[in-house]
Amino acid sequence: MSIPQYKRIVLKLSGEALAGEQGFGLSPEIIKTVAKQVQEVVDLGVEVAVVVGGGNIWRGKIGSEMGMDRATADYMGMLATVMNSLALQDSLEQLGVETRVSSSIEMRQVAEPYIRRKAIRHLEKKRVVIFAAGTGNPYFSTDTTAALRAAEIEADVILMAKNNVDGVYSADPLKDKEAVKYTNLSFLEVISQGLEVMDATASTLCMDNDIPLVVFSIMENGNIKRAVLGDSIGTVVRRNK
Repeated sequence: MSIPQYKRIVLKLSGEALAGEQGFGLSPEIIKTVAKQVQEVVDLGVEVAVVVGGGNIWRGKIGSEMGMDRATADYMGMLATVMNSLALQDSLEQLGVETRVSSSIEMRQVAEPYIRRKAIRHLEKKRVVIFAAGTGNPYFSTDTTAALRAAEIEADVILMAKNNVDGVYSADPLKDKEAVKYTNLSFLEVISQGLEVMDATASTLCMDNDIPLVVFSIMENGNIKRAVLGDSIGTVVRRNK
């Protein structure tokens, strides 16, 4: 059996990735596929934490167009991530993978409140921990949540799974056919060039805490396992290129 390159990972999933081709809501097939890929990594002995976005259910941009208060719109987005987290938890547990949802907003009937030491203990027991409700604060993205939680639990890497691209490009490859795919980047390059990998706050957190980032496509089965094994897929972003 191949040897994993990382002992503890944070897997960042966009909400859109769970919607599939329909672009909104939840696709049962996609969630089952993602859960199966996570199971493959757990079976390697890797400790897995997951951060899920909520863009398939609610986006702050919609709130802005409605004239909604930004904080209110962001809290609605956090609740959307809880719905996605519970759906993923259910799919994982159907496969026999022990899973805990840890929410930054207390809702004890459906999820544990986030406590750092408790989350780490779950990981040590090989349970998958899904961090829901972002950081619990408005104005912060789920990308920032992934960077913050990765630093808190001392994760070895953040695996950023995308649903429409297979890495980081110089421009949007869906709009610009001449866009160039990068194999390796530094966080300074990501920030200075305005590459849409993660927001500046998240990038800075990763850079300051020396947490590498692997950006790859979730749409190909087995890619999470390949990323964990250190295969050359997608784009790797580090403090120093």
